[in-house]
Amino acid sequence: MKFNNVNVRISAKAKIGKNVRIGDNTVIYDNVEIEDNVTICNDCIIGEPLNDYYVDALYDNPVTKIMKNSFIRSHCLFYAGSVFGENFSSGHRVTIRENSKFGNNCRVGTLSDIQGFVQFGNYCWLHSNVHIGQGSTIGNFVFIYPYVVLTNDPTPPSDICNGPTVGDYSQIAVFSVLLPGVKIGEHCLVGAGSIVGKDVGDYQLVLGSPAKFIKDVREIKSRKTDEPHYPWPQRFERGMPWANIGYEKWLEDSNKK
Repeated sequence: MKFNNVNVRISAKAKIGKNVRIGDNTVIYDNVEIEDNVTICNDCIIGEPLNDYYVDALYDNPVTKIMKNSFIRSHCLFYAGSVFGENFSSGHRVTIRENSKFGNNCRVGTLSDIQGFVQFGNYCWLHSNVHIGQGSTIGNFVFIYPYVVLTNDPTPPSDICNGPTVGDYSQIAVFSVLLPGVKIGEHCLVGAGSIVGKDVGDYQLVLGSPAKFIKDVREIKSRKTDEPHYPWPQRFERGMPWANIGYEKWLEDSNKK
């Protein structure tokens, strides 16, 4: 991709680090802080002002931070007040509303919609067409697959905003819906097409509409080796910080820090 800097608008109040590449037709609003080695592709809007911008003459845009080595693909819209950790990456046409906080090494797939006031841990991978409702909390190493929806209003329409919570290492499979306030434990697997309306304990496989407990995930066998596949960090390394050293060694070293 060529970066010709055609029709680019960067606020004088923005802070731009070293080796930052910004594509054509991109707008960087006030109080955006972009660290070193970040690429923002064509037709993006970073630091989109909040509603008060249009009615309050004294409006001051909240700080938006994109940390180093991030890669934002074309036609993304990120609202002000959000924080994107190191090595963040996005697909195309992603919308992320205000006050969304991402840890390091997170990915958000094409056409995903993050509705703001959401907390993500490290290594959260969202595939394409994922919708995360306001007030949701996502742990570390959580993978959310296409067409998953996290809801937040138990009695629509209302003023209640109670998003789900997903624990570390859990997997939410395609076309699943998590209902408002649901808590998913650690190392869980929500099977494809499930509607989850009750809390799910650690290491549970739930499936169906409504989702029901099926078994402990540690009973699920690999289709390649016929050995237990879960906990999955012991069997999967691609893109993970424990690649080439193993999960147990990485965990041991992490606990020493």
